[in-house]
Amino acid sequence: MITPKVTDNKVVIGPCRLSYTHVFHKHSFDGDDAAGKYSTNILIPKTETATIEAIRKAIEAARTAGISSKWGGKVPKTLESPLRDGDDRDDNDDVYAGCYYLNAKCSTRPGIVDRNRVPIVDEEEIYSGVWAIVSVTFFPYDVNVKRGIACGLNNIMKFKDDEKLGGRTSAENDFAGIDDEDDEDL
Repeated sequence: MITPKVTDNKVVIGPCRLSYTHVFHKHSFDGDDAAGKYSTNILIPKTETATIEAIRKAIEAARTAGISSKWGGKVPKTLESPLRDGDDRDDNDDVYAGCYYLNAKCSTRPGIVDRNRVPIVDEEEIYSGVWAIVSVTFFPYDVNVKRGIACGLNNIMKFKDDEKLGGRTSAENDFAGIDDEDDEDL
């Protein structure tokens, strides 16, 4: 892991694994992609205590800012946190086990680069399962009686490839071992 970089309510962390990744096109789970956002879940192993502490510090900075800017001078009784425990998910997704996660979103496309800081334009390069260093900003919100701290996605730097999540396999794996010599039978 890199040493987390915290600046007030902004943090750069990683490498972390990405899941439910939609960073090249806006996405909405209700099907209205025009009103959607760019988004990804960021999985942080619970063993990465320095990273978790950096995230908590940035969340606290956002909470402090929200007291005066969003919540009328006091912390709401119920305040939703962007840092969630993967072991508490209802879907029992093994990928989230032993991790905390953030659901990071943004309205404008995040910057996406490789380890040499060259922009990535091939959409196949960033997928659910890839490892990345990410920049996120935490901010307070107060929307329709829901109050909390949200996680804004800034930028992504691809760190390394890994197995894709979601059950889909590659064409190379599906067709491995099929020999061209069988063409004569056709």
